[in-house]
Amino acid sequence: MQLARLADTGDYLIAPDPRAARLTRSVTGSDQTGAVVETNVVEERPLTIFLNGQEIVTAMTIGDYPDYLALGFLRNQGMLRADDEITGVDFDEELETVVVRTARQTDFEEKLRKKTRTSGCAVGTVFGDMMAGLEGVVLPQTEVRTSWLYALSGKINRTPSLYLEAGAIHGTVLCHEDRPLVYMEDVGRHNAVDKIAGWMLTEGVEAADKILYTTGRLTSEMVIKTAMMGIPVLASRSGFTAWGVEIAQQVGLTLIGRMKGQRFVCLSGEARLKRDADPAQVPDEPRRAGRKAAE
Repeated sequence: MQLARLADTGDYLIAPDPRAARLTRSVTGSDQTGAVVETNVVEERPLTIFLNGQEIVTAMTIGDYPDYLALGFLRNQGMLRADDEITGVDFDEELETVVVRTARQTDFEEKLRKKTRTSGCAVGTVFGDMMAGLEGVVLPQTEVRTSWLYALSGKINRTPSLYLEAGAIHGTVLCHEDRPLVYMEDVGRHNAVDKIAGWMLTEGVEAADKILYTTGRLTSEMVIKTAMMGIPVLASRSGFTAWGVEIAQQVGLTLIGRMKGQRFVCLSGEARLKRDADPAQVPDEPRRAGRKAAE
């Protein structure tokens, strides 16, 4: 078992804060022997997102980075355009709402009528045609080295996180080469990705040379969000869904899963991979590792 160490957060621009107020709660119960135990559990609370005067969605979230979550969700849904001028993002903690304002007038009444519940935990929702907007996506043929993937896996798995503190949560990490940059967690993996998308939008961060790492399954909505963000590589400790693989192959996304220790499987975008590391020189991970793939 790889232990989390505070020193392992040094590379990050944003790292998880497992001790942050309001993210977890201590509860008392009993174990299999009947002994009293106290444990931390993850909080979840509603956040209603507005675009200008229109209510768009209420998401269940842990409550951190509501501005990034709102911006990323709207951008990944195609409700915010790349050239939109964002005039304000206002979060009201008491009302549990965040309002994004743009210079352009918006009306998504028709799009909101068509909803698709995704396979994400916390019941993710996308609006309109799930494949809309992917037709024009051209992902850069940025090289990804296997030495970077091995280094990222080791660093991320040692990072102190809410997952290691309380479980019941997903993590997504924006990476550049072998450096993890921004690590977001949430009860739904789609929320964690949207937070990263919102951070990239706010900071004007280039996507072409990035890798997205997730602890969750490589499903259709994860592939679509990654492609819409312009990130060419998506990697995970967990497995794949058939539709996720099919969409990745259609848009030319490098899709890498079951990444544990020496092992990984690439089911799309093999051409980007440069195998510059000998797997035999990488410490393998026990089959029953301390951090399991989040399902």
